[in-house]
Amino acid sequence: MSYEIALIPGDGIGNTVVDASLPLLDAVGDREGITLEYTEFDWGSERYLEQGSMMPDDGVDRLRPHDAILLGAVGHPDIPDHVTLRGLMLPIRKRLNQQVCKRPSILYEGVESPLRGYEGGDIDFVVFRENTEGEYADVGGREHRGFDHELAIQSAVFTREGTETVVRAAFEAARERDGKLTNVTKSNAQAYGMVLWDEIVAELSEEYPDVEVERLLVDAAAMDFIRRPEAFDVVVASNLFGDILTDVGAIIAGSMGLAPSANLCVDGDAPSMFEPVHGSAPDIAGQGIANPLATVLSGAMLFDELGEPAAAGRLRRVVREQLADPNAPRTPDLGGDSGTEAVVADLLDRLED
Repeated sequence: MSYEIALIPGDGIGNTVVDASLPLLDAVGDREGITLEYTEFDWGSERYLEQGSMMPDDGVDRLRPHDAILLGAVGHPDIPDHVTLRGLMLPIRKRLNQQVCKRPSILYEGVESPLRGYEGGDIDFVVFRENTEGEYADVGGREHRGFDHELAIQSAVFTREGTETVVRAAFEAARERDGKLTNVTKSNAQAYGMVLWDEIVAELSEEYPDVEVERLLVDAAAMDFIRRPEAFDVVVASNLFGDILTDVGAIIAGSMGLAPSANLCVDGDAPSMFEPVHGSAPDIAGQGIANPLATVLSGAMLFDELGEPAAAGRLRRVVREQLADPNAPRTPDLGGDSGTEAVVADLLDRLED
């Protein structure tokens, strides 16, 4: 089977981790009778500095024919983050209708959590984040710039269709996992969008009587991610809350360098996009020490979405084996002194076993 993959290495360490991971994805594909055909797009901050835009006007249309998108990272120290995010990632997510962002947090055997007393397997949950509206909707504006009465309005947008889509995906995942769903909102203070969200969760729960539903306010959820992470299985949250909570989830599982994500077009009419959560990390860009495992695990999620679970399983197996091996190479974020290429080379060797 052959698949067309759009590559956007992007900025900073994005180039490093994507380039290093491709041979591993190809090797796994070879073993499963899969061919990945890549088309690389040199979009990102360097293009913005040279041409004034992160990608061309028809960029999203050029991505649409592909089977999947693999993104490295977006962000540059000389460009405000709202420019880079709104110039590339948000347009792709919205115009390709990638309504669901799926981000797992797993504490692997051999990885140390900053939380005392937690060992491999004790933390294993997945956050379903609404991905195209909510607090990241581009609704609002600014008036009277430069005057004392300057104002800015930022509106959150919650539609029934968008909320139902991510909530239903979370219920389906909970049914397949341990049967527990945690709904995170702030409906005590946000009485319109968040209340609608809670109502939709309650309505859909009637279709999933086998799923236990816990309801938490986002401040309590943030506390409990630290205090009792083992209690979570599937979490569903809005765009902003899901974004924040998944960074907490990545850190308590040992490193941002282990955190993959999938931006899913659930109706299948457009490609989904897969990316590590760690960002462009300009402080270590070009040093060859970025952790490639979040990209590799994003590749596993890509294979899952393509309907190739055996390939996804192979990738996850070698990552688990490597992390459990105290003698395996590790990048500095995991307490080691190895580089990106050494980690991938070791994974390739394990693939041969």
